[in-house]
Amino acid sequence: MESEEKALICPIEVAMEHINRKWVIQIIRDMFFGKKRFNEFKEGKPNLSNKVLSNCLKEMEENGLISRETNEGIEYRLTEKGLALNKVLYELAMFTLTTDINNRYYDENDKKELKKVFEQTLL
Repeated sequence: MESEEKALICPIEVAMEHINRKWVIQIIRDMFFGKKRFNEFKEGKPNLSNKVLSNCLKEMEENGLISRETNEGIEYRLTEKGLALNKVLYELAMFTLTTDINNRYYDENDKKELKKVFEQTLL
């Protein structure tokens, strides 16, 4: 056993290493909502290039968040590790919906509907 002490690293920082890259959270969210093919991830994201998406998916696979399967084409699936982010995404959504007290982004009816959608999908 080494006598040197191991430096403690904040677990939040370790988690952020996996999800901090641009587009990762959006792609994971999309997978919870049923998207699984390359072009589906680009829907509604005009600034997401093929190269960036390809690199992002590869990195997510290397980090163990997703797996790639060949079923009549390539499909991506969340792994157990990726699925474990459901509560994180849910809490991020709830943070926005509950702190938008002046209805800057959503009116009260939209908030109610979005809460229901995220509860059904992520909990």
